[in-house]
This record gives sequence, structure tokens and C-alpha cells, in this order.
Amino acid sequence: MSRYLTREGLEKLKKELNYLENTKRKELAKTLKHAISFGDLKENAAYHEAKDAQGFLEGRISELKEIIGTAELVEKSNNQIDGVQIGSTVILKSENGKEKFQIVGPDEADILNGKISYKSPLGEIILGKKQGETAMLKNSGEEIEYKIVKVE
Repeated sequence: MSRYLTREGLEKLKKELNYLENTKRKELAKTLKHAISFGDLKENAAYHEAKDAQGFLEGRISELKEIIGTAELVEKSNNQIDGVQIGSTVILKSENGKEKFQIVGPDEADILNGKISYKSPLGEIILGKKQGETAMLKNSGEEIEYKIVKVE
């Protein structure tokens, strides 16, 4: 299964993987070694906590490797964009004002930084739409109309 990532998103995941493999693993190994020194592993809460943290760390490392290994890089086109696509930056206008979003894959989505997934409700309704078109988002019985002001 391909996962769509922008160059920026791919680099961010690679940095995270590098940090986890080369720094965090070493830190956790020291913590684990220290916890083992307390003895009696059955009743050693520090040891169990460190082992749990190690499990989560290794799970995240595996997940990142899988994401990076199956990533399909989405490059911005210098040509005239024919509608909203993954990698596009869009300016939307609704009754709540104007908002600017970059359309990204689910692994890169970060609403607080203006990155929405093409699989999100808003992403799905604007994908493929062109500048000047509108899309209706139905949310909890409420409808919000979004006009696509600009696609970059």
C-alpha cells in the first residue's frame, strides 16, 4: 500500500526515525540497565516501565520504517494545477472566513499546522475541485459551504 508524503513530510519522518534509532534507543538501554540493577525483576516497576517504553519505541520504529519504505513522494508541479490534489496548498473561504491548508497523506496530517489529509472529510470533498468551485461539508447535521479561492 502506497503512502503519499510530501518531501517535507518524508524528511520529518526520516529525522524522527534517526532520532529514535540512534538516540532514544541508547537512552532506553541505559534506563533498562539501571532498572535491572535494582534486582528482582518480578517486582521491579522501573524495569517493567522501561520494557513497556522499549516496546512502544520498537513499535514506532517499525511503523516509521514501513511508512518510509512504502512512501510515494508527491512533488509540487510547476505546471498549471488542474484542481486540488495531494501536495496542493488551497485557500478556502467559508462562513467562518478564509483558511489555508496543504493537502497531505494521513501520515503527515497536522491540522494545527494547516495540513489536512486527503482522506479527511474536508480533504475528500475538495480533492479534484478547481479554483472557484464550491464544496459542501456535512457535519453533525450542519452544512458548511467552502469556496476554493486559490489552488497552489
